[in-house]
This record gives sequence, structure tokens and C-alpha cells, in this order.
Amino acid sequence: MADKQFRLRILTPERVFYEGMADMVIFQGVEGELGVLPGHIPLTTLISSSSFHILTEDKNKTAVVAVHEGFVEILPDQVTLLTEAAEWPEEIDVERAERAKERAQKRLDNSGDGLDIKRAQLAMQRALTRLHVHTYKGV
Repeated sequence: MADKQFRLRILTPERVFYEGMADMVIFQGVEGELGVLPGHIPLTTLISSSSFHILTEDKNKTAVVAVHEGFVEILPDQVTLLTEAAEWPEEIDVERAERAKERAQKRLDNSGDGLDIKRAQLAMQRALTRLHVHTYKGV
């Protein structure tokens, strides 16, 4: 029988963002939403800019993190997220995220002048993720 928790590590190029035990994580992979429990089959997948939910001990409470592109390695007793950036809700500069969203929208609206559309879409997704995570109220 699998343990009730697994080791979770969230790593960015700048720091070990989080290291601890978790009961479950939920995140957006590039092919859809994934929920991981202890004993999950081994899997490596890419992630999109999205919220990353960490459920620990009290399953009625969830910690949420804004993560931006990377990949997740899932093993039966460990999940490791390697991401470009990770932010707790209180670390998010809302005004900066709003400005980034507006800039990305302008670039998307004026896409006829050779602008790299993919970069603008990624910038928009990062801004929206930050705004969503900042206002997240929990399960």
C-alpha cells in the first residue's frame, strides 16, 4: 500500500522554491490538467504557465503557486517540478502583472506588423496566471 504523502520539490534557476511533503498536487500540463497522488506511475510531462496546487495534511486547504513553463517528473514517492519561475500569491506584483497583460494584449491586437505572436501569447498567459493566483481563495 502506498504512503499517504510524497516528497515534493519545486525548483527554479534561482532557488529551491519549495521542498516538503504533499498529499496531492494538481497542475496544468500542456495536454491538460493532472492530479497526482502518492504511488502515481512514473511520468515526465511539460507544464504550461498556470497555477500549481499543493494539498497537504488538511485536504480542505490548498497552497497555490504561480508557475511558468517547465516540466514535472513524477515518481511513486516523489514529484519534482523544474520551472522557469515560481511565485507565492503574496510575491506577485499585481500592478506589474496588469501592465504586462495590457502590453501583451496590445501586441496581440497589432499582430499584423510581424510581431512574434507566440511570445505575446506566452506573456499574456504568464500575466493571467499571476493575476489568477494572486486572487485565489482556495478550495
